[in-house]
Amino acid sequence: MAEPLLEVRDLDAYYGTAHVLQGVTFALGAEPVALIGRNGMGKTTLCRALTGLLGVNGRSTGTIRLAGEDIQGRAPHRIAKAGVGYVPQGRRLFESLTVDEHLQIVGASSKAAWTPKRVYELFPRLAERKHVSGTSLSGGEQEMLSIGRALLTNPKLLVMDEPSEGLAPTVVETLIDTISELAAEGMGLLVVEQNLGVATALAERVIVMVSGAIAAETTSAELLADPEQQKRFLGVEPLADAA
Repeated sequence: MAEPLLEVRDLDAYYGTAHVLQGVTFALGAEPVALIGRNGMGKTTLCRALTGLLGVNGRSTGTIRLAGEDIQGRAPHRIAKAGVGYVPQGRRLFESLTVDEHLQIVGASSKAAWTPKRVYELFPRLAERKHVSGTSLSGGEQEMLSIGRALLTNPKLLVMDEPSEGLAPTVVETLIDTISELAAEGMGLLVVEQNLGVATALAERVIVMVSGAIAAETTSAELLADPEQQKRFLGVEPLADAA
C-alpha cells in the first residue's frame, strides 16, 4: 500500500486549557478530500494545527506526517517549505500590498512549477488588476489571490479553509472548476467547507468533524442521498428539500 501524502494520528490541540481537537486521525493521498462540520466543531483549529499556526496560546500533540516526513510542532515557515500550502478563511490579505506584490513577496523560484506568471495564467483577472491593492478586489478576486499566493509555495498539499465563504454562486462555480483543475494535476487537497454543495462537488471523499473529533467518513454520493445525515452533521435542511 502506498504511503499517504498526509497522515494525521491521535492529534489533540489546545488553546490554553481548552481541549479543541480530540484524537483526530485520518490520512489522504494526492486527492481532494472535503472536511465538513458545523461552526465551532474544530475545523479551523485543525487547519491551524496542520500549518503550525495555533499561535502562542495554542499547542498540539500527536502525529502529523507529510509524505512520510514528521512536521508536527515545526514552525509555520518550515511546514510551508516541507510542502503544505494554506488558503486561510477570510483570505488574510495586506491592504498595503498590490496583487503583484502579494505574489512576488512569496519569493517563488523562477524554475518552480508555480510562478507568478503561471498564477496569472490560471487567474487572468488577477493579471488585469496586478497593480491594485489586494484588499480592494472583489471577494472572488481576493480568493483567487489567496489561492495563487499559496500555490507559489509549490505545495504537495493545499489546505483550504472555507474557500466559498461570502462568494456569489457564479463565482463559486468558477472556484470549483479551478480547484478541480488542481486536483487533476495530482495535488493533495483538504478543503474545509460548510457549503455542502461545494464540498460534494469538489471531493468524492468526505470527512465529518463533530466536537473536535472525526465523527464519520463517507462519500459525496452517500451524503447527498441521506437527508438525515445532512441534518445531523450540518444542521441544515437537506439539499433536496432546499431545491
